[in-house]
Amino acid sequence: MPHTNDDHIHLVNGLVETTIDSADGYAEAAKDADSAGYKDLFEKRAAERRSVASELQDEVRRLGGEPKDDGTILAAAHRVFVNLRDSLSKGDEAVINEVESGEDFIKAKYEKALGDTDVDAQTRTVIEKAWTSVKSGHDQMRDIKLALKH
Repeated sequence: MPHTNDDHIHLVNGLVETTIDSADGYAEAAKDADSAGYKDLFEKRAAERRSVASELQDEVRRLGGEPKDDGTILAAAHRVFVNLRDSLSKGDEAVINEVESGEDFIKAKYEKALGDTDVDAQTRTVIEKAWTSVKSGHDQMRDIKLALKH
C-alpha cells in the first residue's frame, strides 16, 4: 500500500528524534571525554547532527507536519543509565564505545528509512543528505574504536 503524506511525516519525524538523540549523545560525550581532541570532535559532531535535525524538521514542515523538537524518552533514560555506569569507569575508550554504539543504532535507523521504496522523491533527497552525515560519523567512530583496540 502506498505511503500517505502522514506516513512520510512520521518517517521523517522518527529520524528527527533519532538525530536529536545523536546530537545529545555527542554533547554528553564531549563532557565526558578526557582528551581535548575528542571533546572538540564530539562538539563538532553534535553541531553537525543538530544541523541535520534542523533540515529534517524543515522537510516535516514542507510536508505539512509538525516537526518533533526533542529526542526520544528512551534515549533520555539510556543517557541516565550510561552516565551512572560511566561514573564508575570513565575514560576516552568508554566514551568512544558508547558513541560508537549510538552510531550503530542511528545508522540502522537511516538504512531502514533508505530501504523504504515508497518515499516521496524530495523527502528521499533530504534523507540521503542526512545519511551522508550519519555514515561519516558512524565510520569515524568505528575507526577510532578499532584504533584504540590496537
